[in-house]
Amino acid sequence: MYMKILAIDVGVGTQDIMLYDSKHSIENAVKLVMPSPTRIMATKIRNHHHDLFLSGVTMGGGPVNKAIQSHLDKGYRVVMTEGSARTVRDDLDRVRSLGIEIVPDGEKHPDIAELELKDVDLSALSEALSIFDVELDFDQVGIAVQDHGYQKGVGDRNFRLQKIREKLDVPRSPDEFYYRENVPEYFTRMLGVQNTLKNYKPTLMDSKFASLTGTTCDPIVEDLESFVALDVGNGHTLAASFREGKIHGVFEHHTRMLTPKRIEDLVNRLAEGSITHQEVHEEGGHGAWMAEPIGSFQYLVAAGPKRNILHKTSFKLHDAAPGGDVMMTGPLGLIKTIISRHKDKNL
Repeated sequence: MYMKILAIDVGVGTQDIMLYDSKHSIENAVKLVMPSPTRIMATKIRNHHHDLFLSGVTMGGGPVNKAIQSHLDKGYRVVMTEGSARTVRDDLDRVRSLGIEIVPDGEKHPDIAELELKDVDLSALSEALSIFDVELDFDQVGIAVQDHGYQKGVGDRNFRLQKIREKLDVPRSPDEFYYRENVPEYFTRMLGVQNTLKNYKPTLMDSKFASLTGTTCDPIVEDLESFVALDVGNGHTLAASFREGKIHGVFEHHTRMLTPKRIEDLVNRLAEGSITHQEVHEEGGHGAWMAEPIGSFQYLVAAGPKRNILHKTSFKLHDAAPGGDVMMTGPLGLIKTIISRHKDKNL
């Protein structure tokens, strides 16, 4: 079936974009690797030297939150709508404690300069593509963001692993970690994207699981019976052990805390099934979960912008390059998910 798919993997450093047309080979798809929305918005905030009104929806924090704090430290007033304020923290009382004023969604403040927060800007993308005579035309759209989820009284690291654990009650394919019109209310960032693209019915995935799905599109990885894949991001690293195409266990950590030696230890124990949630969480990571051990494995499969740290380990390593591009694991994971769900008539 003929299909055009727009896939965007929104990270902390970059947003990786692919406009896929099934009439053409994947290598000829239109691709862009651009600065992330959170970095773009942070620059816009820093370039304002007066009070600010931030409207819009929940988006990725990181650089945006640092820019907001810097703005407050300079004595400027920051007013945010409830939706946009969850970019800083899902707990709005904690946001208020920083000195940020929160108003209901839809309220206007024409007396203050306004910036709209969002993870996806199709107008800007359409404008950029038009310079090269490319029309932003698609049948399906997939967006990947990292969403910790939120439940009052539960730490975000614990809550994120709790939801992964619920999904991994049995070994599953990574492309089962998707949502369409059934995004749970605790995934506030995904709901923000869904609200931004409400006219398109987007397929949504956590960026880490989109990337893991994308690694399985690599021709070498496709033929492996067992492997461990790591998406080593600018902020977080997610590892998953695979057997026969299904995830059997995971651990997630903060990239800055990992050394090649620590990665070797965690990966080996993930494969053998002895890793524990407590040890990873207590040293500052998110945690770990095992469905079943996989034992020995053939390759360590690398993805993500910080994957070079894996070259310092002793494992037999393969850099996943689906469609010939190491930066496209996320978008291709989204595309694979959309195509497979369409065949199952779930889209």
